[in-house]
Amino acid sequence: MRRLLFCIVFLLSSVALTVGVPIRGDAQGQPTVSIMVGGLEKIIYLPAMLTERLGYFKEAGVDVTLYNEGAGVSAEDEMLAGRVDGVVGFYDHSIDLQSKGKYVEAVIILDRVPGEALVVSNHSGITSLAGLKGKRIGVTGLGSSTNFLASFLVTKGGGSQGEYTPIPVGAGNTLIAAMQQDRIDAAVTTEPTVSRLIKMGMATVLVDMRTAAGTRVALGGTYPAACLYMRSDYVTSHKDAVQRTVSAFVKTLQYLQTHQPPVVTEHMPEDYYVGDKPLYLAALAASMNMFNPAGMMPPDGPPTVLKVLAAFNKELDPGKVDLSKTYTDAFVNTALARK
Repeated sequence: MRRLLFCIVFLLSSVALTVGVPIRGDAQGQPTVSIMVGGLEKIIYLPAMLTERLGYFKEAGVDVTLYNEGAGVSAEDEMLAGRVDGVVGFYDHSIDLQSKGKYVEAVIILDRVPGEALVVSNHSGITSLAGLKGKRIGVTGLGSSTNFLASFLVTKGGGSQGEYTPIPVGAGNTLIAAMQQDRIDAAVTTEPTVSRLIKMGMATVLVDMRTAAGTRVALGGTYPAACLYMRSDYVTSHKDAVQRTVSAFVKTLQYLQTHQPPVVTEHMPEDYYVGDKPLYLAALAASMNMFNPAGMMPPDGPPTVLKVLAAFNKELDPGKVDLSKTYTDAFVNTALARK
C-alpha cells in the first residue's frame, strides 16, 4: 500500500510538471531533491528528519521531500528506477550495487557505526553465533543491509549464507509481532526496537554493533553505515542541489555534537516514541556517539565493508570493486570550508 501511495504522489507530480502547474519549491527557484529513507523513525536515520525539523534544508536553499520506506533495499529500488533522487540508507549498498554494474555513491556519511544489534529470542536457545545455523532471522527486507549483516554473522559462526532463513519483517511493531508469534528466532535491528524488545523481556543482545568497540569486535573494523547515497550520474549533473543538501546535513551533524539528547528528542515527531518517550530518550542517549561528527568517510571504512560483504557473497569479487567510486568527500569538504 505504501508503494502504491508513493507512486500516486509521484505520478501527480509528473502531471503537474507536464501541464505547467508549479510544484513545491519551483516558485522560489530552489533546486528540489527527493530522498527516500529506509525507516524515518529509526534512530540510525534520525539526521534526516532532524534536518527537516530544524529548517536546515530551507536555510541551505534546497527544497527536500522525505519519503519513508521500511526497508532500505526498497528505497534503493525506487532510486534506481528514478522515482527519487537519493536514499538515506547504508553505505554497503554502494559497494553491492557496483559489483552488479550499477554506480551510486555516498555523498555524506551520517553514522560511523551500523547502530544495529543481533538480538535473539529468549525462547530460541541461541547462545552463540554457531547457534544461528538453521534459524529464522528477522531482517527489514531481503537484500537489505540487515540481511547483509545477518549473512555475515552466520558465516562468522561457521555457517553459510544458505544455512539460515532470512525473514523480512521490517522493524518496530512488525518485527516485535514476528518474535512474539515465534516466526523468527533472532533479528538484526536498530533502536528503539532493540530497547523495546529488551524491556518486554522478549530478547537479549547477542552481537552489539551500536558502538565503535562493539562494531570492531563483530565486523573486524570501522563500518560506516547510514549515509545519503545517490546515482553517480545524478551527482555529476546536479552538483548544486547535492551540495546544498549535504551542507544542510553537515549542519545537523554539528548540531548533534553540541546538543543533549533531551533537546534533540523534542524535535522528533511524537509517534517516533511509540508511546514510551523515556525509553526513546534512553535509546537516543546511548546512540549519540554513533553519529559522524563531520560527515566524512573514515579511511578504513570502505575496505572493512568490502571485506564483510565478500565474506558471505562468493559472487562479489573484491578485485573488481573500485572503492573510490563508491563515495565522495568533496561535498562535505566544501560545506566545512564555508563554515
